Amino acid sequence: MASVSETNWTTDGMITLSLNSISLIAQVETNSSSDLFQGLTEDLMNISASSCKEACAKNCSCKAAIFWYESERTSGNCYLPIQVFSLINIAQKRFSYNSTSIAYLKVQNVANDAPIPPVGNHTSNRLPIILRSSLGALFAMMILIVAIVLFVQKREEAYLVLGMPTRFAYDELKTITKEFSEKLGEGGFASVFKGTLGDGTEVAVKRLKSLDQVEESFLAEVQKSFQAEVKTIGGLHHVNLVRLVGFCNEKSHMLLIYEYMPKGSLDKWIFHRSNGCALDWQQKKKIILDIAKGLNYLHEDCRQKILHSDIKSQNILLDGNFNAKIADFGLSKLIDKDQSRIVTITVRGTLGYMAPEQHNAVIYVKVDVYSFGVVILEILCGRKNLDRSLDEEDMHLLSLFKRKAEEERLLDIVDKSIDDMQLNGPNAVNMMRIAAWCLQGDYLRRPFMSVVIKALEGIEEVPEDLDYDFFA
Repeated sequence: MASVSETNWTTDGMITLSLNSISLIAQVETNSSSDLFQGLTEDLMNISASSCKEACAKNCSCKAAIFWYESERTSGNCYLPIQVFSLINIAQKRFSYNSTSIAYLKVQNVANDAPIPPVGNHTSNRLPIILRSSLGALFAMMILIVAIVLFVQKREEAYLVLGMPTRFAYDELKTITKEFSEKLGEGGFASVFKGTLGDGTEVAVKRLKSLDQVEESFLAEVQKSFQAEVKTIGGLHHVNLVRLVGFCNEKSHMLLIYEYMPKGSLDKWIFHRSNGCALDWQQKKKIILDIAKGLNYLHEDCRQKILHSDIKSQNILLDGNFNAKIADFGLSKLIDKDQSRIVTITVRGTLGYMAPEQHNAVIYVKVDVYSFGVVILEILCGRKNLDRSLDEEDMHLLSLFKRKAEEERLLDIVDKSIDDMQLNGPNAVNMMRIAAWCLQGDYLRRPFMSVVIKALEGIEEVPEDLDYDFFA
């Protein structure tokens, strides 16, 4: 036992103790002639202060020891109180001592009593905490990853809504087209039907022949055409390209959903005069410029060069304001920016619009420029590239164009079905020279579409030494 501090009792019976960090017994001294503890044992008489302290230390029930002495601490009386700090005046039994007392108060030594765990135990105790922390961090990371994935998916869904093509179920398209009841047109491998989406938007649904309806020899071609269309135009957005709204590839069904073009294809406005369709000079000039801008976007403004490979009047569609948009990307090809040509196994395109090099299965970007030159002539002359209803010498438009150019009589072939074209005959002839530039037999002499646009806008001059042998 060791004393911590010594202090005197105050007159109101309160004491002040200052405990050290290592303490077994707190020692208090007081000078009093009237105050006693209640419940004292008086069997430890005439002993020393140290013996009194030891007696309390050995007694587990002892909370404190009171030692009274007169002059020397070696001899006095030791009391072990039952209740500590029950200090009262006892009227029935009052003792008066002209003496000094020491109180030894037993206190817990927390610092000394607390065991120090071994290093090994400390590490093992921390292991569960470390494991729980690690698992918690891993779980939190997994939640974060899932949240990111969901966020990206939501953004992708939003992107689809904002313009990327949407996948439709075949039953949906049956409802949209009212069981494919209103046919807009038909081609070799597909038919086009009018439809209306749930929000009232009108669309054109192109239904390719079902795989079980296609001959085996053409099966790969149909599938390739469908894939090329979705892959190419699906991510393109330009005012002069028809927008692909969605697609369906379910079992044997392959369908493409486009924005609806109310005025239909260009060919019916320049070839079929019996239905009252006619375009004036300004409309024709605007349509030619629109097509040029669409091709320029495909060739020069996309991440990869895109060759349409089938530019013709039937693949140019007109909206309600006669704005022209390029359609039908079933034969399109992708070429890296650093490439100038691709070699194909099969020759694909439309006869009469194909550049000479296409017949050798070699495709350059400028094959579209050649086809565009043919379309310019069709628009300005108001006739098909090949018209079997005419005399043999006039049947082929390019041959007729060559002959009239050599005769310097290009006004003869300007569209005569509308007076406005005749009034703008000289302007039409100047535009024919741009067409001749695009039709050069040597692809290296053909302009890029960006240059064609400048020529159409009057910024670029057309070369004088044009070769009218367009089939070289």
